[in-house]
Amino acid sequence: MGSPKKNESKGFFASVSSSFSVFSNAMHRSVNGLLGYEGVEVINPEGGKEDAEEEAQRGRWKQEDRDSYWKMMQKYIGADVTSMVTLPVIIFEPMTMLQKMAELMEYSYLLDRADESEDPYMRLRTWKPFNPILGETYELVNHGGITFLAEQVSHHPPMSAGHAENDHFAYDVTSKLKTKFLGNSVDVYPVGRTRVTLKRDGVVLDLVPPPTKVNNLIFGRTWVDSPGEMIMTNLTTGDKAVLAGRYEVDGYIYNSSEEPKILMTGKWNESLSCQPCDPEGEPLPNTEMKEVVWHVADVPPNDKFQYTHFAHKINSFDTAPKKLLASDSRLRPDRYALELGDLSKAGTEKTSLEERQRAEKRAREANGHNFTPRWFDLTEEVTTTPWGELEIYQYNGKYSEHRASIDNSGSIDNVDVKSTEFNPWQYGFLRLINPFWHGS
Repeated sequence: MGSPKKNESKGFFASVSSSFSVFSNAMHRSVNGLLGYEGVEVINPEGGKEDAEEEAQRGRWKQEDRDSYWKMMQKYIGADVTSMVTLPVIIFEPMTMLQKMAELMEYSYLLDRADESEDPYMRLRTWKPFNPILGETYELVNHGGITFLAEQVSHHPPMSAGHAENDHFAYDVTSKLKTKFLGNSVDVYPVGRTRVTLKRDGVVLDLVPPPTKVNNLIFGRTWVDSPGEMIMTNLTTGDKAVLAGRYEVDGYIYNSSEEPKILMTGKWNESLSCQPCDPEGEPLPNTEMKEVVWHVADVPPNDKFQYTHFAHKINSFDTAPKKLLASDSRLRPDRYALELGDLSKAGTEKTSLEERQRAEKRAREANGHNFTPRWFDLTEEVTTTPWGELEIYQYNGKYSEHRASIDNSGSIDNVDVKSTEFNPWQYGFLRLINPFWHGS
């Protein structure tokens, strides 16, 4: 195989970085969101700079709150706490997990470059959000020609499905987490699947993220670790990229014969660099570690939630279609109240939504109905992950038809999107209506 053209190398390594650092960074943010720890620090676990006694006193809780939380959580030791614990609104951020899924689209240009690359190796480079209500959605437009849609497709266990697409790629994910609570730490297992299809020649990339461990939940400084390997496989050619490490990560891009071709090193929350290597994994003579091929986006100074500039746009109606689905996360009254700083109203609205969700579940069961997602279909495919079996949801294309119909109807002029009432429900408040209806 010939050497990649000079102007293609940037596209390759960008796509590898996207596959790993971007997904790893997003995975940690999702884990933080699941547990209510969006402010978790990223530290070198081998650093040991602080006095042990001082470190032991650091934590995220006042002593009385810590004791109360510990007493409540002791019964869950060894259990999967993914959907067991209700948390106070004070530790939330004004986003939902569906919106967190959209954060990856900040780096979608890297997948565009991967699609444009000629060399197959060049394609392998990679506060607590509200838990979505069943049937809740999130739409993103006006970003690099991308249409992004996510939907909460299951409540027990919590599962989300997402689809993004532009002229270069299609991105599909079924997201599901399992947890094991260990007292002062929790293990998080990403029982999910992420696939990227590069449109030019149909290459399919598959991601297996590593498990994550959140340390010092109650006592000491909370920090995140990712033991194990993150693997991105080109299902079309058999090439793959593997990264492993904790605070710092290292790995290789391998060909289908499992020979290393590219050495990669960096930090999952900062950047990645690369260097060509020989079949033994040693850097090639007369080559050097290239400058950073991917780095995490900048965050505005003193930002409360450590949002990037793009993350701030996720809540904005500027990135929403003019005729927004009524089930969209932006319209949630609890999320919006928190964004405005009204914690009391946010807490009241959150409780109301949760009670309504439980009531709808009772009504659905009483009528012998199963929940049916609107934009994603449950397939017959069940894939095996290192942490359990995963049912696969697939984008059904109906959203594209819906959006085209709305955009061509001429009824979207002068629409006040913000005035739309949040409505992810299948049932009316007091009486049964069409059981497969979602507000739109």
